[in-house]
Amino acid sequence: MDKEYESLYHTEEETNWWFVSRRDMLLKYMDKYGIAKDAKILDIGCGGGTFTALLHDKGYTNLYALDYSPEAIEQVKKKGIPNAFVMDGHHPEFEENTFDLIIASDSLEHLEHDETALKNWHHVLKRGGKAFILVPAYNFLWSEHDDVNYHFRRYTKNGLANKVTQAGFSVLYKGYNYVLLFIPTAIVRIAQKLLKPKRKKEDADGQILLLPRWVNKLLTVFQIAENSLSKHISFPFGVSAVVIVSKQ
Repeated sequence: MDKEYESLYHTEEETNWWFVSRRDMLLKYMDKYGIAKDAKILDIGCGGGTFTALLHDKGYTNLYALDYSPEAIEQVKKKGIPNAFVMDGHHPEFEENTFDLIIASDSLEHLEHDETALKNWHHVLKRGGKAFILVPAYNFLWSEHDDVNYHFRRYTKNGLANKVTQAGFSVLYKGYNYVLLFIPTAIVRIAQKLLKPKRKKEDADGQILLLPRWVNKLLTVFQIAENSLSKHISFPFGVSAVVIVSKQ
């Protein structure tokens, strides 16, 4: 990730609608799949550790976090998470069958060799353990935002499901999130490609993160409402793809 953009992420992840709704979504998955408070949990690509710290505040006691960025891990440790490591997400350096849950929220797309990463994640997950893997959806939605974040790809739910299956996982659920944003996002992204020259990185930064407070609040409310609906409805499309998997 671009260093300037990373600094902006660390500033915004406490209150920005995307991060707030993402954390809400993950908590709903944890509730749905009965993740115990003493489960050994690994947060891959933890960023500044806001979600890991939230889990700690909610009583989860066995938390581990990794990120390739020393600056990110410094932030995580400041939030009171001692088991935080600067580590390559391709190769988590833990023993086989270590974790009950792996969380990889917007992480896999940053890894050049995603098949290798998934096999290694499978290796460190306990039998019966689960993984929540969330990624950006659809290559036709590619934008400067992906460039700034050093993404290698975007996914479809079926393409992601095929990759995790090849890595040895069993798919419990596959779907999409952020369905309300899909059509406006698709229109904007396609129009940008057709009508506008490539924007500078700083323009992409501001467009994605720095919103008026009322817009940020409105998007947060809408997305948390959609998260609640997703417990009962499997959306056919969205800006983000997700698989919930287990190790048999």
